[in-house]
Amino acid sequence: MFIDLDKFKPVNDTYGHGVGDLLLKDVALRIQDCLRDSDTAARIGGDEFVILLPAIETEQDASKVGEKILHALNRPFELAGHTLKIGSSIGVAVYPQHGKDEKLLVKSADIAMYHAKKNGRNNVKIYQLGMQEISQ
Repeated sequence: MFIDLDKFKPVNDTYGHGVGDLLLKDVALRIQDCLRDSDTAARIGGDEFVILLPAIETEQDASKVGEKILHALNRPFELAGHTLKIGSSIGVAVYPQHGKDEKLLVKSADIAMYHAKKNGRNNVKIYQLGMQEISQ
């Protein structure tokens, strides 16, 4: 699963990087609260996160986790005296259908995430064969 935060840059631009850093920490906590002990969440840079779900049975299981994260990140954040609202665009790819190795799997999830952004942001998209890489 590849997650990119929506409306994060305006937080940094308006309130500064200190508040942005606090927001990223709270985002990470909310993501972690949506996961099982067997799952792994990692921030890979900026406002992007990767989630590994090693014990799912169907694409829909991964999509349900994505929806849970989406709803958790839609709730307002109370930080440093500010109420902040962001969203997220989430791409899902499932092994081995969408990638036989970690590089292809991440690329497929990233492509699906860009399709989520293209379709109005703040949603979850499962990678589909034929999805083309699009620029942001």
